[in-house]
Amino acid sequence: MSRIYKILPRWEWEAALAARRFDGSAIDRQDGFMHFSTAEQAQETARRHFAGQEDLVVLAVEADDLGPALRWEVSRGGDLFPHLYAHLETALVRAVTEAPLGADGVPQIETGA
Repeated sequence: MSRIYKILPRWEWEAALAARRFDGSAIDRQDGFMHFSTAEQAQETARRHFAGQEDLVVLAVEADDLGPALRWEVSRGGDLFPHLYAHLETALVRAVTEAPLGADGVPQIETGA
């Protein structure tokens, strides 16, 4: 199994918990799929898209749990990124961790990679 990660503001995760599903952040809804990152991609995603943002959390999900709605597609620099073409059931989230800002203003992502 391979674990993938979703970075989002804590308030979005709390709303998802109340609804028992996450429909994506604004950029996900705009793009038509939910953006995830692999362990190797997560820190760069944090640097590029979340610098300076506080109170973030990181969701860890097993890619295999998402079925055919998860597609691996070419994105940044030709890398394959996991994109979910469905909502995320909160019950599928294996772990939620904090993403505190580092001294450089970039959220620090712990994936165990």
